Amino acid sequence: MKNKKKGLLQIILILAIIGLCGFTTLVGFTKHHKGSAQNIKLGLDLAGGVSITYEAVGDTPSQTEMEDTRNMMQKRAEVYSTESSVVIGDGGRITIDIPGVANADEVLASLGKEGSLDFVAQDDMSFEDNDQTKPKYTKTVCTGKDVKTAEATTQQNEVTKKKEYVVSLKFKSKGTKSFANATAAAAPSKKVIYIVYDGKVISYPAVQSEISNGEAVISGSFKTYDSAEELASMIRIGALPVELKEVQSQVVGAQLGQDAIQSSLLAGAIGFALVVLFMIVFYRLPGLAASIALVFYLVVMLVGLNALDITLTLPGVAGIILNIGMAVDANVIIFTRIKEELAKGKTVQSSIKLGFDKALSAIIDGNVTTLIAAFVLYIKGSGTVKGFATTLAIGIILSMFTALYITKILLKAMYALGVDDIKYFGVEKERKTIHFVENKAKFFVISGALIVACVVCLFINKAGRCNGNILNYGLDFSGGTTFDITFNKDQKIDSDMKKDIESVFSKESGSNDVVISEIAGSNGLSVKTVELSEKKRDALTKSLVKTYSIEEKNIQYQNISASVSDEMKTDAIVAVVIAAICMLIYIWFRFKDIVFAGSAVLALLHDAVVVLLVYAVSKISVGNTFIACMLTIVGYSINATIVIFDRIRENLGSKTSEEALTEVVNQSITQTLTRSINTSLTTFFMVIMLAILGVDSVKDFAIPLLVGIICGGYSSVCITGPLWLTIKKRVHTGKGKKARK
Repeated sequence: MKNKKKGLLQIILILAIIGLCGFTTLVGFTKHHKGSAQNIKLGLDLAGGVSITYEAVGDTPSQTEMEDTRNMMQKRAEVYSTESSVVIGDGGRITIDIPGVANADEVLASLGKEGSLDFVAQDDMSFEDNDQTKPKYTKTVCTGKDVKTAEATTQQNEVTKKKEYVVSLKFKSKGTKSFANATAAAAPSKKVIYIVYDGKVISYPAVQSEISNGEAVISGSFKTYDSAEELASMIRIGALPVELKEVQSQVVGAQLGQDAIQSSLLAGAIGFALVVLFMIVFYRLPGLAASIALVFYLVVMLVGLNALDITLTLPGVAGIILNIGMAVDANVIIFTRIKEELAKGKTVQSSIKLGFDKALSAIIDGNVTTLIAAFVLYIKGSGTVKGFATTLAIGIILSMFTALYITKILLKAMYALGVDDIKYFGVEKERKTIHFVENKAKFFVISGALIVACVVCLFINKAGRCNGNILNYGLDFSGGTTFDITFNKDQKIDSDMKKDIESVFSKESGSNDVVISEIAGSNGLSVKTVELSEKKRDALTKSLVKTYSIEEKNIQYQNISASVSDEMKTDAIVAVVIAAICMLIYIWFRFKDIVFAGSAVLALLHDAVVVLLVYAVSKISVGNTFIACMLTIVGYSINATIVIFDRIRENLGSKTSEEALTEVVNQSITQTLTRSINTSLTTFFMVIMLAILGVDSVKDFAIPLLVGIICGGYSSVCITGPLWLTIKKRVHTGKGKKARK
């Protein structure tokens, strides 16, 4: 009776948490709906807006100069949106994201201009409509270029004798003379000198006495050191000798972002329903427990995104949907173990305990290796890829928790309530051992043929099929400017129109390098050309609006310099190499056998090559999400392999003969075959819906991922075990020869 009450309370508590998180996600709290999904920060690809990256010209600025520049850009960006983000990058770069803006050209023109800082005497200042934010003046005392230093510091107040925060200024020789004359005129009447930054008054200290030595102190209004430092920083900005050039920019229409959200959410909902149905039908009561745990995972994930103030991007949404499929994996491993224990004649209670215990090492090792891929993605990726990596990592950790704890609590609670008949759990049927090792030659030939096909396709592409490149490099990897134009529904897109568009772009860009393609699923064109300046992009936009009577919001573009695209290519290669090395070291450490690690890494590189073949044959654009796709496949593939290797390690014991090892490999793969198939299916359900219903950018991510999932399942089942045994025999034979010598 006591156990029944405990079990009932546990189920009620979990359902209550789901209900609370669900309410928080859908409605939120207070009139501002805190915690609700509508308050999750959206990236530019979902909210629309402007993103621009600047790079310092010449020598790399100091950290202080970069911080000052960031502060300047933050102030400018916040004029357009309080949700603006300004981030300092490597190599003297600053990236600014401004969501939801309407006039993108105005924003880009404003952000790139040099900051202005003026000191204005009270007698020379007036305000339009008496508005303090609209200063008007005919002349200045001096400008920011006349300031030598501006620092926040402390001094003792002469009246109160207490410490106070102040801003200490030092002027250059020209500024010293001008400031002395101005303060001499202002001091008798204690008039103020206005400090105006970018047309806005930021301070107006009263002059107490003439300042002739070029050293002034602003005091009396700073409650904290940070407030004094903020003013000092803005004064320094006016004198900042940093020239910025645009290296990357993007304008995204808000409506396109909304369409992307809706299609992705629909794909996720259908995929989720298929996964739940599959789990309940195949695993019965444990499947029901896993489905409840999946709902728990999803609502907690959404609340977590809000609580951690994470910016959600379109690849991030795809990451959450992918995680739902992958989250089932841990449950599948556990349930397979439970059914095996029941087949051995163990009780239901004992089987549940043993199932979780025996599955633990495989779950931890598999998820840690996937986390390694997510970590490398975050370090080497940028923008939307970081968003994908963040949601992937959070999802992995959360899915482990839900599988190992929430599902376990639910199963034990249901058992305590009397749902303890073996029929509710199912028994693993005895399966005839499949001879994977004996068929290794066939598997190796198939894999070898795929690798050769990849190399051949890359050479064919290089010969001219992809403009002299081995792959169809997108803007991220090739540099240039791409316009995505959505026309009105009554506008017919035909060959004549495309010729007209090509002519306009060739004329404005001064280059015949113009590639036009239709945007699937919409009445639009994507036009890629050489890198265009802000002035040329503005001229093109106005020409398109005038000629085709379309709204400016239906024109979005992305601009990336060649230097940035070269870095992205390098990052893609480095990311895969780093991930492979880290996984090699981890598996070597965990399995204490480099043969396990080596064969696992060779198999995942095999999967990466097959996915590369898909990109080469289909000519899917290779861009920033290419890195995310590759590393996701790497993580997924290694996860599946570790489950099989974990079973080989368990069955291995002290066996050393070739016959015994062959039997161990065949038996281990056969025992884990159900898990391999079912995990691939549940992940496939989620990704296939993205491929069918997602927008173009998601489809370009999902289609290679689908192939990677299939290939990852194939390589883990058919390649890794036989490959491990082949290498093991070679190593053992080599040692034997050395010993005989």
